[in-house]
Amino acid sequence: MQVASTLAAFKPRKVIPIVPYSVKGRYRSIKTALLVIAYSVYFSLPWLTWHGNTRTGQPLLIDLHALRVNFFDLVIFPHDLIILVGILILGVVMMFMAAALYGRVFCGFFCIQTLWTDAFRWIERAVQGEAQARLRLQKQPWNVNKIARVGLTHLLWLILSFATALTFTLYFLDAPILFARTFAGTAPMAAYVTIIALTAATYIAAGLAREQICRVACPYGKFQTAMQDAHTVTVFYDRSRGERQRGRTAPKAELKDMSQRAAQGYGDCVDCGYCVNVCPTGVDIRKGFQIDCIACGLCVDACDTIMDRLQLPRGLIRFSSDAAVADNRRRINPKAWGYSAVLAGMLAFVFYTARTLTPFDASVQHQAQPLMIRLANGDIKNRYSLRITNKTSQTAEYVLRAEGLSEHALDGRGLWTVPAGKTYTQLVSVVLPEEAARNTRQVKLVLIERGHPRDAKALEISYYSGLSAKL
Repeated sequence: MQVASTLAAFKPRKVIPIVPYSVKGRYRSIKTALLVIAYSVYFSLPWLTWHGNTRTGQPLLIDLHALRVNFFDLVIFPHDLIILVGILILGVVMMFMAAALYGRVFCGFFCIQTLWTDAFRWIERAVQGEAQARLRLQKQPWNVNKIARVGLTHLLWLILSFATALTFTLYFLDAPILFARTFAGTAPMAAYVTIIALTAATYIAAGLAREQICRVACPYGKFQTAMQDAHTVTVFYDRSRGERQRGRTAPKAELKDMSQRAAQGYGDCVDCGYCVNVCPTGVDIRKGFQIDCIACGLCVDACDTIMDRLQLPRGLIRFSSDAAVADNRRRINPKAWGYSAVLAGMLAFVFYTARTLTPFDASVQHQAQPLMIRLANGDIKNRYSLRITNKTSQTAEYVLRAEGLSEHALDGRGLWTVPAGKTYTQLVSVVLPEEAARNTRQVKLVLIERGHPRDAKALEISYYSGLSAKL
């Protein structure tokens, strides 16, 4: 008996799918606007052409073959790791800042899972009807009508999933070419694997798992609760107003009059359950803060709709914090100022780094064996390895000069042609007469892109003569 009871305790419960009701309101309008903007940008960006000062092509292209990222006029190479790290840190700071100040508002409005699940639910609602109709369809036996509606829903889900996966691959190669090659069967195998895997992942996550991703799989909601405090703004149910002394109850008989309800000690909440019915994760916010709440604000819209019908003030359910409710006034939150300062600093760092990126990169290294060579006429030669990376989308020519030395001091070609996105390594030598070499310890080389004298890079190199300087 004890073993049976133990096994029964670990028996998985049946997962009842959540069928949220539709609702209109300001937060639903904001979510819809963000959905339209996100889809418009995501699906159109690979097909647009950017005509900038330094490059022409897709506004965003992650070119794995050339190992570079093209973002409008900005070209990022692996050498520019610092800006990639800065962008990564900036994103992390923004997510932590959102979690600490506004709870899971990122989940409710900006998360990819939320955006795609909203689109999948829109398809489901368009084909099967509103929530009540979908619930009736789930309960009725399988027939031609049910098979047609459910089948069409899943077919449209698969089409959207495929379009999502295909568009994702277009960010890694020239979009028109890859699109044509994909349907011609000549695209790289990696593209087909990515499309299949991402199509399946999108279909499962947004069509089948839905809220279970937010409730179970997503780690963001788990650590967010550890960052929340009394100043965190999140969805809040005003219990003192909603339930007063005798709790909430339906507006029956004399309790339809709101003033009469208040006189008898009943709250403004009429226990309609609309706030629960519209929640995409099935949370009853009236029970207090819960980890499953993604702060989408739909329950706020639902409650405001009911309050408008009852001619009561809005805000029974609203975005607020425990500190604001307790003090009934807004206080300066040191944490908000701290996060804002870090965010501003990271934004300034990323912006400055992006603005100061040069169209080419160069480095020079002294040849170790031998450090110096004495020529037959007594001159001293030092050899160096010059590495030039062209970080533009066009072939460029570079000129090397030595400051403070004669034009004959540089031994080797002074003009190099480097194709777009390529790195060339050249050998150069600095040759000085014995008297000059004796008193030279550092040499300043300047690499200039031909036709763009402002884009110059100074290279400080050491010079070894093997001679003692004269006093």
